[in-house]
Amino acid sequence: MNKRIVLARLAGSSPVPEDFRLEEVAMPSPGPGQVLIRVDHVSLDPYIASTLRGRHMSGGVPVGGVIPGEAVGTVVESRGDGLAVGDRVICRAGWQQFTVADIAPAGVAQGPLSLAAQKITLPDGVSYTSLLGVLGMPGLTAWAGTVKMLKPIPGDTFVVSAATGPVGATAGQLAKRMGARVVGIAGGPQKCAFAVETLGFDACVDHRDPDWVAKLAAACPDSIDCYYDGVGGRILEGVLGHLALGARVVLVGMMEQYKAPAPLPGPNLVPIIKFRATVEGLVVYDHWPDMPNFRRRVAPLVRDGQVIVREERVAGLEAAPDALIRLMDGGNFGKMVLDI
Repeated sequence: MNKRIVLARLAGSSPVPEDFRLEEVAMPSPGPGQVLIRVDHVSLDPYIASTLRGRHMSGGVPVGGVIPGEAVGTVVESRGDGLAVGDRVICRAGWQQFTVADIAPAGVAQGPLSLAAQKITLPDGVSYTSLLGVLGMPGLTAWAGTVKMLKPIPGDTFVVSAATGPVGATAGQLAKRMGARVVGIAGGPQKCAFAVETLGFDACVDHRDPDWVAKLAAACPDSIDCYYDGVGGRILEGVLGHLALGARVVLVGMMEQYKAPAPLPGPNLVPIIKFRATVEGLVVYDHWPDMPNFRRRVAPLVRDGQVIVREERVAGLEAAPDALIRLMDGGNFGKMVLDI
């Protein structure tokens, strides 16, 4: 039998346990050109909550549909060339113990929403689960926004929100390697200490502190040249008033908006005009062709400990709903990975 978690009802502004249902169904069987995969690890990401509301650009989840998610698994049966029993693969399996997938043709690049199984090749010393975080979609999101769009130069002040999550932590470390002075924004003293002491950021501001905007200004005495934002809402508004002339801003996510039952009031955009700032939106799917180049450059940094990876592992399929709920409340610390 195959255990899986499906959408029990259309979710509201924030997921709750009643939105999910655990099922046992017959084991899937692969057809010609397909493989049966045992799902080992599944990525838990904020976009999943949007799919449960039918509001994500990748599509929604129908009631009764398996909750989506990128996964690392092991081939247990193969009916085609290119993958053999025991091969480790990455695929969009979602929240279930087993799945069937087509075999991705060798040498053919797969799009971000491809359902085909792709064989994993990584340098020694790099974990398979890194493909769900620092070397996967979160890492590519950080790479595109930092290296290709914001392009910090030595001496720039680079501020990043959600600074200890998989995207923010990677973005900040890449900016630091490019010579920028990096200031994080995170929720709580423990996360801020991690950003400075482990990730190597120059400073980190706790947005739960009532005086966090003033402390951000003190941490950025020369104003903010680059802002990488994955939160929006009050965090974005607090940062905008401290931009440098000609600042660059990349908007990659709106976590506060995702959780709101209705659109939030917009921030004051006068600083965009005042500081002649450039604001760009980032959709990681547009940068998917860069994935091989990104992994080729960043995987050695991960292997050698020059880019720090923190994962929060959650054990057992049944724990997935509560873990996603906690993630959406900001209760995670690092990249959240479900171990099936």
